[in-house]
Amino acid sequence: MTHNEMDIEGASTRERYNNFMEESCCTQFCTGPNPSMARYVYGLMFLVTSLLAWTVRDYGHTALAELQRLKVCEGTRYCLGAEGVLRISFGCFIFFFIMFLSTAGTKKLEDPRNSWHSEWWAAKIVLWIVLLVVPFFVPSAFIQLYGKVAHFGAGVFLLIQLMSVISFITWLNDCCRSEKYADRCRINSLILSVSAYLGSLLGIVMMYIWYAPKPTCRLNIFFITLTLLLLHIMTLVSVHSKVKGGLLATGLMGMYIVFLCWSALRSEPVTEICNKKAQAATNADWLTILSFVIAVLVIVMATFATGVDSNCLQQLKKTEPESEDSVPYGYGFFHFVFSVGSMYFAMLFIGWNSHKTMKKWTIDVGWASAWVRIVNEWLATLVYIWMLVVPLIWKSRRRAEST
Repeated sequence: MTHNEMDIEGASTRERYNNFMEESCCTQFCTGPNPSMARYVYGLMFLVTSLLAWTVRDYGHTALAELQRLKVCEGTRYCLGAEGVLRISFGCFIFFFIMFLSTAGTKKLEDPRNSWHSEWWAAKIVLWIVLLVVPFFVPSAFIQLYGKVAHFGAGVFLLIQLMSVISFITWLNDCCRSEKYADRCRINSLILSVSAYLGSLLGIVMMYIWYAPKPTCRLNIFFITLTLLLLHIMTLVSVHSKVKGGLLATGLMGMYIVFLCWSALRSEPVTEICNKKAQAATNADWLTILSFVIAVLVIVMATFATGVDSNCLQQLKKTEPESEDSVPYGYGFFHFVFSVGSMYFAMLFIGWNSHKTMKKWTIDVGWASAWVRIVNEWLATLVYIWMLVVPLIWKSRRRAEST
């Protein structure tokens, strides 16, 4: 090999190295908008906001005593208690609602709104902080009005979450019953169905032990017994010869309504003699703190999972197949869920009552919270049964129209 050939090969090697380093740098720093990573950042912001609302509620009287000087606040008792939670919630709601309005309808990755959703973090963090501070200068009358609106917004969040859960259960059931996976999923589906029913029945038995220890606990006995009855009704409808919905989806749905019933009973006031688990929690501070931390994380994860599931409300709508340059999830729907989720966590922190004083390290406690959970359970059952029978109704209508 001559010197010229060696120089040429060395130059080409250096060129390939430089190109490699340039591509590596671009891969790390010049990849452009990253929607998949952006959703985790928004989830972290939502978690920080939730913890800030809890801090203002439980420890704000000492840390933010200077708010007494604000004329719009009726003293720290109102600004930093339930009303303080509503103020933080209002700022979080405004932030995500602005993001909803500015990203709704984004379909393609080359859309400038994709860059706004996935980048510009410095500007959005500043906007987020400003919107969390400004509500503390808003008159109390307006915050109380927002608290009433938040009841509706939290209800919308629960409805979307319900549709998301049913959508996932239905998808899993259809996937296991499809021809492609029927043979492979038959045993797994049977095991999962049996486990779901056994788990539901075990949960009902434990609720009788924990929350209905005496015959005088009539309301709790009614809630638990009705849950057992609803589980049987869903099963009978699902295995009907005309429905043939199978046992997997119904078993998973049964576990969900048992969970909602347990959440309702757990939300009953601590002073209730039938709520022995709540009494036990008051005697073990570490258990109360652990339950609180888990509850906050569940709120954030539920909001995150529901926000990403933009297809849960489009089950009856024909959608076009996604192309490679389509956004990975609906940005507008994602931010809308987080905006109503801001109202939802506020309702949990104040027990769905803006005039109620919540104890430290408590969340979603009170009769209002219990009834919200129970109504949500009943609604979940009705929606699921409706989804089972609605194909039969459509078929009968089509037959009537054809004749």
